[in-house]
Parts: sequence; C-alpha cells; structure tokens
Amino acid sequence: MADYPARADDDRELYRLAAGTLLVAFQGTTAPGWVLRELERGLGGVTLFGFNVAGHEKLAELTAALRTAGEPVVSLDEEGGDVTRLAYHEGSPYPGNAALGAVDDVELTREVYRSIGEELAACGVNLDMAPDADVNTADDNPVIGTRAFGSDPALVARHTVAAVAGLQSVGVAACVKHFPGHGATRQDSHLEVPLVDADLELLHERELAPFRAAIEAGTRSVMTAHVRVPALTGDAPATLSPAALTELLRGELGFDGVVITDALDMHAITKSVGLVGGAVRSLAAGSDLLCLGPLPTYDDIQAIIAGIVAAARRGELPVSRLEEAAARVAKLRAWMGEPRPGEAGNGVIGLTAARRAVSRYGSAAPLVDPLVLEVETPPTIAVGTVPWGFAPWLREAEVLRVAPDAGQVAPMLERAAGRSLVIVVKDAHRHEETRAYVTALLAVRPDATVVEMGLPIWRPEAAAYIATYGAARANAQAAAELLGA
Repeated sequence: MADYPARADDDRELYRLAAGTLLVAFQGTTAPGWVLRELERGLGGVTLFGFNVAGHEKLAELTAALRTAGEPVVSLDEEGGDVTRLAYHEGSPYPGNAALGAVDDVELTREVYRSIGEELAACGVNLDMAPDADVNTADDNPVIGTRAFGSDPALVARHTVAAVAGLQSVGVAACVKHFPGHGATRQDSHLEVPLVDADLELLHERELAPFRAAIEAGTRSVMTAHVRVPALTGDAPATLSPAALTELLRGELGFDGVVITDALDMHAITKSVGLVGGAVRSLAAGSDLLCLGPLPTYDDIQAIIAGIVAAARRGELPVSRLEEAAARVAKLRAWMGEPRPGEAGNGVIGLTAARRAVSRYGSAAPLVDPLVLEVETPPTIAVGTVPWGFAPWLREAEVLRVAPDAGQVAPMLERAAGRSLVIVVKDAHRHEETRAYVTALLAVRPDATVVEMGLPIWRPEAAAYIATYGAARANAQAAAELLGA
C-alpha cells in the first residue's frame, strides 16, 4: 500500500497533525511536564476537571502556564447546575438548564451563560463544553435529567441559542452537546452504548431541532454522543458514524465548525473498539478534536497518537482528514484570539434565576426547630460528587444526610417529634427506595415539606412540595428562602 501523501511527508508533521486532534486530561492543579512538552509538539489542548481547579486564581495560573508551551484549546464542562468544574468543591452559583427552562426567559438564559463565560474567560478557559441541547423525553434518563432545558424541542432550541449567544459574546466558544441527541436514552454512555429508538422523521423533529438552531446561531463547536441511533448510525455510536457526523451534521445541517467527541474513555467506546480504535474511527467519521477523560495515561495518549499516525500511513485514515481537522481547529483558535479576561461574573444573576425557577405547591406552618432529612442519592459519573443540600442555608436547622433505609423510618420520626420536618430528595422518580422511604415518613407526618432538587416528576402528598429543578448551591438557597431561612 502506498505511503501517506507527500504533502505530509515529514514524520514530525504527521505527529503534529495526530497530536493536534487530542484534548488530554491530567491530575493536579499544575501542568505536568509531559503536557507542556506535548503542547510544544502540537497537542490540541486540554480538558480540565474539578480536580484541576483550586480556585479561580490558581486556575488562571494553570491556564497561563499551558499557554507558555503552545496555543491550547482549554476546555471544561461548565453547565451550571449540577455539572460544574469551576465550583466543583462547593456547588455552582448558577442553576442548571432545567431551572432556566422552567422560567423560560431566553434573556435570562443568555445572561446566566454570559456570566458563566465571564468567569471562564477570567480563568483562561476558552471553550465551554456546554450547553446541553438534549431534549429530555425519557423521565428515567440516568445521565441528562436536569442538564436539559426540558422535553419540548422548541423550548430547548430557543434556550440553546440563548446559551450559545451568552458564552460566545465574551469570547468563550460554546460546544453544543450531545449530537444527535442523548435525551431519549435510558442508559448511561459512561457505562454502555445507549439506544435512541427514533426513526429519521422523529429524529429531525425532536432531537435535531436544538442543534439545527444552534448551528444557525453560529455555535463554534458541537460535541458527539456515544449513542446508537439504528435509523441513522446502525450498530455504531454516533461518535464513530460517518452517517451522523459527515452526512448529517456536515452535509445536511451545514455545520462547518469543530466537531468534538464526548470523552473517549467512556465505556461506550473503550468496551467496544478501544481508545485507539475509537480515535481513528471517530476522526475518519468526521470529528476534529478527540476529548480524552481522566482515565488515559501518558502511555495511552502516546499509543493513541501512534495509532492515528499508523492509520494515516496505511491509508485507513486519510491525511487530508487530519489536515481538515487541523484547519478547523486553527480557525477556532483564531476566533478565540488572545485570552480576554474581564470582570468575572459574580453569580448574582444565578441566584436571581434560581429564585425565579423554584416553585412551591401547598403550604406549611413556619419552621419550628426543624429537622431536615437529605435522602442520599448516588452521584452520576457526569456530575461527580458535587456537594448539595441545605446545610449552608438552614443554619438553625438540624440537617442530616440519611440513606433511604426503611429500618430507619421510626428513629427519624421519633427524632422529628414536635419539630418541623423537611425531606429533601434528588430525582426521587428514579429511585424506588427513596420513594418508599419518603412515603413511609409522610404516612405519619403528612405535615412535612418535601423538597425535590431534581426533576419534579414524582409528587407525593405532603403539606408542601418545593421544586428547585436542580441541586446547585443557588437552587438550595432559593428553596431555603421559601422555607423561611
């Protein structure tokens, strides 16, 4: 078989083209030497996580150090709400998309995302892997939920456009996700390949509406989903599908920005075609930047680069495809320009939005020596162990984090005797043991208040029911104010 074309006839240049497609992750709050060396050799950039963030000032120092070695794309997932990296250790001052969708004020959404963008820009981050444009039509979706603006395609579309406008107005590129739609799934792509069982007509009417709107609004990047849509992708996830990325996204929808994969270390990829195979196949399918989560080591990254180079030499992955990806990323960098730090958003708009989103049904007597039971909910991989709950806001209350253990109902009722009882849950509709636990408490204490900090789908009979549409710090404060804090 012929070698790769002469226009990329230098090993160093081919290495740069391959490395330029990677967004790598690393542990710690300082840049490792290997990351700086690879940036000098053409590495595309980095994806940061909560464990890389030790405050805004330290993060700005980290991103400045990265820029001494190259022109990296510096990205992270800052959706507000439950998914936050900037405020991973204390919870976000901004409500997430479900709360913004519940308010349904596109100007408010634009201002929230502008404030998020200001914080990111001040920290030297130039690409936000947000907003989530999924239409969340599956109540028991384990990975999207409150990350979506809602279940109506038109509502999701208009708020996706507002979010893109807010971020990009301050020089932070938006990355609309997860194409072609992760909202109708009942599986988590971190663990397996989810199924979106929609024909092409339904896909266009529902899943694709927000992406079409975001493309028309000028989003700079789109993130792929590791979901299988048989009518479009056959047995392959969209991340590896030319039909999804080249024919549909590029061809039919006319997107000419940067296509970024969801993290390739998710099981949907690693347990099917592997990291190297996933990288090569996704690039061939039409992606431009490969997001690598926190699991791949430096040796893994070297193997991925070597695999891309080898595939190019074999003709399996045309060098022209790598050059096309490099040109798109260069155009994105030119749009980003130099870091544009300004006054960081202060989160005031976040609390305003959370206050407008919170809803109360029924009424309860004023709190008297309140006992607050926060029912434990397993964290999802996308969210992580971000703190949530009322402890910072109900300082006069006794706040307990409890497991939904039927054997502990009687002791908790005894403890609550003669006191106001507040029961706090997250996505109770998804957890049968939580519903059973709350039902048992309410059977004896129908005067209790239930606070749902996820999607308010299950609404038990209680004296009062409060829906926050998210578990961010701002959501908790807004709910605490309704409780009389």
